[in-house]
Amino acid sequence: MDFEKIELQKWLDLGLEYGLKLIGAIIIWIIGSWVISKLLKGTKKVMAKGNYEESLQKFSINLTSWALKIVLIIVVLGTLGVETTSFAAILAAAGLAVGLALQGSLSNFAGGVLIMIFKPFKIGDLIEAQGEIGVVKEIEIFTTKLTGLSNKEIIIPNGTLSNGNIVNYTVAGTRRVDLTFGVDYASDIKKTKEVLMAVLTSHPKVLKDPAPSVNVSELADSSINFAVRPWSTAADYWDVYFGITEDVKEALDKAGIEIPYPHQVEIHKEV
Repeated sequence: MDFEKIELQKWLDLGLEYGLKLIGAIIIWIIGSWVISKLLKGTKKVMAKGNYEESLQKFSINLTSWALKIVLIIVVLGTLGVETTSFAAILAAAGLAVGLALQGSLSNFAGGVLIMIFKPFKIGDLIEAQGEIGVVKEIEIFTTKLTGLSNKEIIIPNGTLSNGNIVNYTVAGTRRVDLTFGVDYASDIKKTKEVLMAVLTSHPKVLKDPAPSVNVSELADSSINFAVRPWSTAADYWDVYFGITEDVKEALDKAGIEIPYPHQVEIHKEV
């Protein structure tokens, strides 16, 4: 009978000990999560007042959030009685194993850090990278999100993005629209240049500075090709591209200048 009482008392003591630890761990988790939330909000306000770039703000907040949560988890495990020193060793070994297994993800993380340091683009910039063109929507720890020209979402890993060619169309503020138009060899070159230049100067979204240009670029097999180079803002690029293409066709038709197209010739031989 005494043995049963001893066993019962033992279990009660264990339950009390670990129950208190569990309650303490839960309290620490709740308070810690609240503190982390306040710290992140405070950091966000400080960065907003400091006029930091939006991309840097989001990247820093995400990174800080993950770091603080890992620290909180270690503290909670320590409260439950888990040896944090041994846990740190296990975490380091696991980190090495995971690092070897996730080399691509680590490369993407490093790429995100490089993007934040060298800032080849920021949120809102129109860029071309990895065969895609779009406006930068968000720069995350591992990936960068773009909004494509057809409003599709494009997700590019930061590793490949930071190691590849990036064309930023927003930095300079203006873009040159490269167009080529061919006319018949019977056309007068001087008159054609005047017609094309009139189209450029009359378009409301073509910039005066830098000035547009029209030059003969090639004497092709069946046409004289003209390099037409208007300038526009990055936002007006496609309006100028499509608008000039349409206006040039109408202006050439009105001026009686023919745009060559393939002809089929039939030859009949009498026997």
